[in-house]
This record gives sequence, structure tokens and C-alpha cells, in this order.
Amino acid sequence: MNWQLLPQFAITGLLGGGPIALLALGLVLIYKSSEIFNFAHGQMLLIGAMATWWFSSDQALGRIFPGEEQFALRIALAIVLALLTSIILGLVIERIALRPMTGQPLLSIILMTLALSQVLQGLTIITFGTTQRNFPVLFSTSDPYRITLPLAQTAGAAADCTFALGGDLQPGCLIVIIRQDLFWSFVIAMVCVVLLYAFFQYTRTGLSMRATAEDHETAQAVGIRINRVFGFSWAIAGIIATIGGILIATASGLSLGLSVVVLAAFPAVLLGGLESIPGAVIGGLIIGLFQGLVALPNNDFFLGQEAAQAIRNAKEIAPYIILLIVLIVRPDGLFGQKRIERI
Repeated sequence: MNWQLLPQFAITGLLGGGPIALLALGLVLIYKSSEIFNFAHGQMLLIGAMATWWFSSDQALGRIFPGEEQFALRIALAIVLALLTSIILGLVIERIALRPMTGQPLLSIILMTLALSQVLQGLTIITFGTTQRNFPVLFSTSDPYRITLPLAQTAGAAADCTFALGGDLQPGCLIVIIRQDLFWSFVIAMVCVVLLYAFFQYTRTGLSMRATAEDHETAQAVGIRINRVFGFSWAIAGIIATIGGILIATASGLSLGLSVVVLAAFPAVLLGGLESIPGAVIGGLIIGLFQGLVALPNNDFFLGQEAAQAIRNAKEIAPYIILLIVLIVRPDGLFGQKRIERI
């Protein structure tokens, strides 16, 4: 194994886990408030990213704010309009599709979210088409950040290698190169996580949502309007999905396959625990880190180069492998709650 590349792939994977953690948080939010596992989350992500692209294009705000000099204003307004669109979409989904399913069997509700995912995917194809698009460049792609680690690649450079951010390259030292889009996507995702934590902890609406998540009947008995809470939950989930879609599209481009990214968030949710918000964040970071480590070149693998290449190509299934291993040991996830019901 090339141990010199380990910090590079580990840090890249961890940064890539930031948006995954944010998406996992949206899934946990819906489950905690309404006990529904939202299989349409990927399509909500896709619609949010597509809406951002369309609002920033020449067909919309580009006519009002043309030219590169007004790009920042145009993209800022496009993001705001896309977030408003996601709020409306979340409220419509909850009111029209899911509220009539109240009291129905769990399987029926799950099938409803699966049907919603296909309907939203079809509407996206009808509205935006199937061609891949270039998402607006939010961060520089030609000037990555460089970190010099106090580890030497060659024996003679050990005394000269010190930890440094940016600056000139130090010959013989271990350099980690971080793309700006990955770095800032991670930072924005973590800021959103902190803001959501503060919202649930210190606002009246957030406390009402926490109470509803704990016990619907008790919350309703003390005067909390749980239907309104469900609507808020889906609106916030729409915002989270849109922000996650923007961050991921910035790094990987915009196509209909963007919705598949949420498949990495599902094992993150189960890994951290279905009802645990901190678990969703930690699970997302673990999944990102594991995906980065799987991609690490390993030509010395004892089964040969072909097996090593197969492992590197298994990035998409790696989250499910680690999920199976953890669930064998802890079936409720790392931070899941064990509920004991008295009969």
C-alpha cells in the first residue's frame, strides 16, 4: 500500500463526507418528526440543484443581470429562489401526498415515497430534459489549497518538513492537495449542521418539532399542532436537500444521476442510528472517509493488481459493506436508541 498517499485520500474522503452528512441529516429529520423514511430525498436534491442552475442561466436571471461582473449577485439570487422552490415543494408533498396517508400502514407510506421519487424524477425530465449541464462554478478549480504535513517522503527531508498551510512546496515533504470546492462544501455543510442544531435547541418551532418527534400523541395533547410540524419538517428537508444538491453539483456536475448520490446517505443514517441527528452527521463523515480510503491505490494487495483495482472501483458499495459490519455488532446503529415497550 502507498502509505504516502493515505493522508491525501483520507482528507479528501472526509471532506466529501460533509455533504453526505447533511443529506443524512435531512433523512433523519423526516423520520424523527413523522416516522417516514423519505425515498424521494434524492429527487428533491435533484430538483433543487436543477432549479439553481435554471434560475442562474440566461433564460432567467441572466437576462436581468447579464455578464460575468454580476455573476455573484445572479448566483446568490438563484440560490435564494431555489431554496424558496424547495420549501414550496416540501410543503406540497406533505400536504397533498403524505397527510392523507396518516394512520395508514407503514408499508403503504413507504411505497408512497417511492412513487413520489419516480413522479419527481419524471417531472424533472419533462421540465429540464436529460442532457448533462455545467453547473455554475462557485469555487476556483485552478488554485487548490496545499497543506504540508510534518512527515517526510524521503529520509533526508525529515528535519525540514513542518506543518504549513499554503505557501511554496517543500521538496521531499508530504503535501496534501485539497480542492476548493471540496473544502468549502464541507465547511458549508458543517455550518448548516450547526445552524440546524441551534434551531432545534433554542427556537420554539425547533422545540415543538423535537417534542413531536418524541411522542405524537403527547405533543398533540399539550397543544402542539403536529400537522404544522410535519409541514415544517418537509420544508426544512427540502432546504437541506437543495443545499446538498448545490454542493455536490459544484464538485461533480449536474445530471439526472445526481439523485443517486443520496444512496450514500441511506447507509450513513442507518450507521449512525435512525433517530440520532449527531449519528447522522458522524455516519456521513465515516462513509465519506471510508470511500476515500477504498480509492487509495494498493498495488501490493495480496490477491494481485486486478483485485486491488476491483476494490478501488467498489467505491459505491463500500458504504453498504461498512454498514453491514456495524449493524452485525450494533443493530440499532452507533447512536441508535433501543426502545423497550411494556405490554
